[in-house]
Amino acid sequence: MSKMPTAVNLFVVKVPDIDTIGLFTRCSGLEIRVDVLEYAEGGNNEFVHQLPGQVSYPNLILERGLTNEDAVLQWFNATRTQAQLKEVTVTFQTHTQQPIRTFTFGDAFPVRWTGPSSQAGASTIALETLEIAHSGLKGM
Repeated sequence: MSKMPTAVNLFVVKVPDIDTIGLFTRCSGLEIRVDVLEYAEGGNNEFVHQLPGQVSYPNLILERGLTNEDAVLQWFNATRTQAQLKEVTVTFQTHTQQPIRTFTFGDAFPVRWTGPSSQAGASTIALETLEIAHSGLKGM
């Protein structure tokens, strides 16, 4: 019995003025959190009111195998001394390049790049990671 090849989904990251930053195989941080504020009403011992508080968005963390593309490092170097807040789009697409969903993040800028950590003779893939801070999802 032959094994079916594993389909690889990709995350395409685009930044205005730079266009495509690259294709990434892993993305985390697609999340919205709402803090819950608890308010105990005097004289009411039956329950505590729960009210929506501040909304927060974790940083996006994108990972891929190391490539010779330098758009990631160019963007990172351009924002080292002064953040250039951009509207970043992350499109989740199938291995056949069919887009499934696009997310747009406002006021985004790179805050961390991690290069590969590997050793000679190792059978692991050299990975690079890009972390992007932002002010939240747009168009929601």
